[in-house]
Amino acid sequence: MLDIQECLERVTQQARGLARQGRVASYIPALRHVDPDGFGLAVATLDGRVYESGDSRVAFSIQSISKLFSLVLAYQVAGDSLWERVGRLPSSNQFNSLIELELGSGKPRNPFLNPGALAIADLLVSRYTQMEGAIVQLLRELSGNPGLDYDLQVAGGEFEGAHRNKAAAHLMKSFGNFSNPVDDVIRAYCAQCAIACSCRDLALAALFLANGGADRGGKLVLEARQAQQVCALMMSSGTYEASGETAFTVGLPTKSGVGGGVVTVVPRFGAVCAWSPPLDGSGSSVAGLKAVELLAIAMQKTVFG
Repeated sequence: MLDIQECLERVTQQARGLARQGRVASYIPALRHVDPDGFGLAVATLDGRVYESGDSRVAFSIQSISKLFSLVLAYQVAGDSLWERVGRLPSSNQFNSLIELELGSGKPRNPFLNPGALAIADLLVSRYTQMEGAIVQLLRELSGNPGLDYDLQVAGGEFEGAHRNKAAAHLMKSFGNFSNPVDDVIRAYCAQCAIACSCRDLALAALFLANGGADRGGKLVLEARQAQQVCALMMSSGTYEASGETAFTVGLPTKSGVGGGVVTVVPRFGAVCAWSPPLDGSGSSVAGLKAVELLAIAMQKTVFG
C-alpha cells in the first residue's frame, strides 16, 4: 500500500531542485517578483483526505489553469453548442499563436489555447454580468474555500500587456466568432487568469473530474461524459505544444499555467496540484511537471495495478 504522505515528501525533495532549470514568467509584471524557490504539492483523494507537502497553502496566480474551470462553466451553461465556437484539436504552436486561428477562419483549435479561452470568455460574458466572478464562485464551491478571489494588481498588469490577446479577439470578431466588445472580454479574461489559489484549493477543486463529474458532496458538476471529455482535452492540449510529451511522461490528464501551477487528475482516485514558478520553454512549471510525473509513477501499481 502506498504511503501517500511519505511519497509526497520524497517527491518534493526530488523535484523542487529542478526549478533552477526554468525561468519565472516575466511578461506579466506581478509574476516577475514571485519567489522562484516556492514549491507546493497537494493530493486530494475521493475518500475525503488531503495530503500536503511544502508550500501547499501558499496562494499563487493560477493563470491558464483557470481555462479548465471556465470550460466547465461554459459546459454548464451552453452544453455541446460551445463546440460551435471552439475546436477540440491539439496544437503544435504556442498557446498565444495566431497562425492556426487565421487558418481556421477564426475558430480556435481548442479551449486551452489563448484564442480558445477568449472564445469561451466571450460566451460567458454574454451569459453573466461578471463572468470572472462566476468562475471565482465555482472555484469557491469546488474547493470549499470561500476566501478565493482574483488579484486586481495581476489582472491590471495583464490587461495592459494584452496586445496579442486583443489581436486574437479582433481576428475572431472579423470572422464573426466574437460577440462582445473586445476590451470587455479581455478585462474579464485577465481577471479570470489572476485568480489566486493554493495547491490544496486546486486539488480539491479538480476532484470532481476524478469522480465522474460529481463533487465531494455528490452534486453533479458535469455529466460523466462531459467530465471525460474535459479530461481528454487536458490530456491532448493541457500543456500546449508540449502536451504530447506530457501525455507520454505523466500519462494522466494535466493542465498547467504560467503562474507555476500544474493540476493532474487521477481517475477514480483523486487530483494532484503542484506549484513551482520557474517555467520551461512551453510555459509549464519544470519542477511541477516532474512532481506529477514522479507521483504518477509511484501510484501506478497502487491505483492502476
